[in-house]
Formats: sequence, C-alpha cells, structure tokens
Amino acid sequence: MNPILLIIGHVWPEPSTTAAGNRMEQLIHAFLDFGFEVVFGSTAAKSKYSLDLVGIGVREVEFKLNHPSFDDFVKELKPNYVVFDRFMTEEQFGWRVSEQAPDAVKILNTEDLHSLRKSREECHRKDEKFSLDHWKDHSMTLREVASIYRSDLTLMISSFETQILVDEIGIPKNLLLHLPFMLERLSKEEISSWPKFEERKDFICIGNGKHQPNIEAIKTLKNTIWPIIRRSLPKAKLHVYGAYLPQQIIQMHKPQEGFEIKGWAEDLGQVLKNGRLLLAPLSFGAGIKGKLVDAMQNGTPSVTTSLGAEGMHDDLPWGGCITNEWATFAQSALELYQNKDEWEQSQANGIAIVQTHYQRQSLQKTLLNRLKELQEQLPKHRTQNLVGRLLSQQERTATKYMGKWIQEKNKH
Repeated sequence: MNPILLIIGHVWPEPSTTAAGNRMEQLIHAFLDFGFEVVFGSTAAKSKYSLDLVGIGVREVEFKLNHPSFDDFVKELKPNYVVFDRFMTEEQFGWRVSEQAPDAVKILNTEDLHSLRKSREECHRKDEKFSLDHWKDHSMTLREVASIYRSDLTLMISSFETQILVDEIGIPKNLLLHLPFMLERLSKEEISSWPKFEERKDFICIGNGKHQPNIEAIKTLKNTIWPIIRRSLPKAKLHVYGAYLPQQIIQMHKPQEGFEIKGWAEDLGQVLKNGRLLLAPLSFGAGIKGKLVDAMQNGTPSVTTSLGAEGMHDDLPWGGCITNEWATFAQSALELYQNKDEWEQSQANGIAIVQTHYQRQSLQKTLLNRLKELQEQLPKHRTQNLVGRLLSQQERTATKYMGKWIQEKNKH
C-alpha cells in the first residue's frame, strides 16, 4: 500500500504567478515520484491561476476552518505524512492532526521565514537598519520558531535562513532540512539553443504584485535606476512582468520613457530568453528568489542586491552583479548589458549555480532518505525534541481550545 501524504495548503498553488506556487508544485511532483498518494486541501479560494492538481494525479479537498469535518476527514484518511504549508497552517491544524493521526510525520514547509521577511519590511518602512536582534525580538518569530519545534521536520529553502535558525536560535539541525528549488539539469542542447548575446535585447523585471518587496523594487526602478540607464541607452526598454500588479504600478506604464508594464506572462521562459538582463533591486524580503532562478535557467544574467542573492549561490560567483547602491546598480546594469564577454561569463556562472545547487534528482533523494529515517525513528526523534513536546503541550492546548470555542460559536 502506498504511503499517504496530506498537504494542507495556505493557498492553492499558482506556479505561473509565484515562486511559492512553483516550489509547491516541485514538492508535489517529488512525492508523486516517491510513489505516494497525494491529497491536497486548503481553506482558501481558488483563482484562475491555480494549478490543476487533479490533472497530475492529486486528490483535491476543500477544508473549513475551525470545523470538526476536518477531524473526521483526517481520521478516515490515516495519512502517513502531513505537510503544513507555512507556520500559520500548522497553528490552525497541527493539534487536530496530532489528535486524529498521531503517528503521521508532521512536516512544515516554510517557503521562506515569514518572520524574517516581516521584520525586514518593518525596518525598511521605518528607515531603520535591520539586525538579527530585531528579528529575534519579533512576535512572529516566536510563533514561527514554535511551529518549527512542534513539527518533526521543517523544509528550508534558503541556506542562509537554515543557518540563522541553528546559529541564532539554537534549533537542532535534525529538525531542519535545507531543500532549495528542485530543477532539471540544463542539457548542452538546451543551453546551445538559447538566443545569443546579440539576439537578445532590453531589460526585464519580474514580480507578483501581491508581494510588497516586488512593488518597492518596481518603484525603485522607475524613480531611481531606470532614468540613469535610459540616459545612456535612450532606445532601451524595461519590460515589467507579474500577476496581480496594482493600479499604482499599472499607472507607471510610460512607453515614451521605455518603461513598459506588461502584466502576467504566459510564457515567462521565452520572455527571459528574449531579454538580455534581469533587474531585481530588492530592499527587503526573505527566502530565495524565483525570478533569479528563472533567469539563470534561461541564460539571462541579473543585477540584484545582496538580499536578492542571499542563500542562493553559497561560494559560487553570481550570475551577474550584486550591489546595494542604486547608482552603482544602474552602472553595473549598463556595463553588463553592453559588455559581451562579461555577459557571457555571468551566464556561465548562472549555469554553474543551477547545476550545482538545484539538481532535482539529488535533492529528491535527500528528501526521501530523511522521510524514511524519520518514519523509522519517529518515537525516538520526538522524545529527543523536548522543546517541541513542551510547546505542543502548552501552546497547542491554547490553540486547540480557541479553535473549539470558535467551532462552537459558529454553530449558533
């Protein structure tokens, strides 16, 4: 009998609009490759961009928040593994899973450290310098770390975030698994088919409009960086792509200035292959950036910030330029856009990063081995996680009775 995996989604995955949706699709395919029966449920509403899960062999279920029907469903399903998509989902459903499927391995999928992103955003808005102490003092950090301890395993997408959880918080390494994007290896044939330097033109910016760091990055491009580039390259264009772009961004569409808001791209790969350079001036955020990985996968160098490239390439040289000063950012973009040798070296660096750090087969093997190990040693693993047991007893009880109270309240 195949193992049963239940994924409780914060939202329905949208691979064509968000890096998080792309990541979830990769995880689902990994579990299907393992021979698991995969069930995906969420309390969220679907959108026109939602992935057709049934079409890839996944059972879909709609959940109600704070409702006993979830308990009945889990009890009948008897999952071997349960993935909570982000810590808020674990807070809402973790205690229910523990009651109805106590032997299921509980896995937290972080996407990024939400608390780190929130802390950085607050510092950015207050024009304060970010520090890890600010992050450690944040109320969301306490919630997220508690959720990590209550889970049997937490999937971390960023090497930087994995490290600070170990070094700054003291979370045991056996509770974490660094698992970045799982990508197919780039073949020589695919690489040779890419448009060459001379066949590409213009600058690209990519960002989902629901993600505040992307909005700020587009504003920075429009107001500060693009005017510098445009003065030196008066015929160049910057194409801004992304789903859910708000009106304040749409109003920035100025073709006469070479600043063009394009919206959602159905074929992002082709857009990147046609562009010569990706610009990502990110001032805050967390996780690893899907747009930068997408660029490397399509042979497009990028200019970004140290935060943009954080946790993505370890000791390998970046596939482009990294700078945190906007005038330097613009000059780096100009040089890389016009210098064929430098551009080709940056492209080669990006290929090396993809081939070294994001190989699907190797990463899937690591994940499967850890899952097998956990299931075989689950009682011992949980006994050793004393902090997790304490938090499960105290914190979850409070969450449980709040949920029960809401459940009763909803009856009347």
